[in-house]
Amino acid sequence: MRVTRNLRITAGVPLAAAALIALGAGTASAAIPVNKPMNGKATYYTDAGYGACGTRINASTQLLVAVSHTWWTTANPNNDPLCRGISVKVTYQGKTLTVPVKDKCPSCDSTHIDLSQPAFARFAPLGQGVINGLTWQFVRTGLAGQAIPLSAPITGSTLSG
Repeated sequence: MRVTRNLRITAGVPLAAAALIALGAGTASAAIPVNKPMNGKATYYTDAGYGACGTRINASTQLLVAVSHTWWTTANPNNDPLCRGISVKVTYQGKTLTVPVKDKCPSCDSTHIDLSQPAFARFAPLGQGVINGLTWQFVRTGLAGQAIPLSAPITGSTLSG
């Protein structure tokens, strides 16, 4: 009888932990705080293929951003509000760049963004690897989720500084 009781208690612990994780995930995936500046850091990546929004990306050649998994709110990221005209406006040392959200960063915390290689290079040499102390915010854009090709002209409203 004692073995059965311990087995039930032991089996219940993982189930309780899974329930707490599921409940906690709901609060981590809060509404997108559009126009709310955040202080954080940026790294860069070079993935190519399909981004979390279900469109083809090339982080080596396009200006785009992957944001933390904590901001995604749907089970199917292709249907997530982040994929519908949401961009990230990044400011660092007097320069500002707005790039569309096209991907998810599974290892980023909520204030860490993963810029495409050319977007990162607008702010710092690639050899630096990490930019600390930048400000970024989600913004609504008319880009309709389109990644900006590296060859696209940069206007005063997209890059300044």
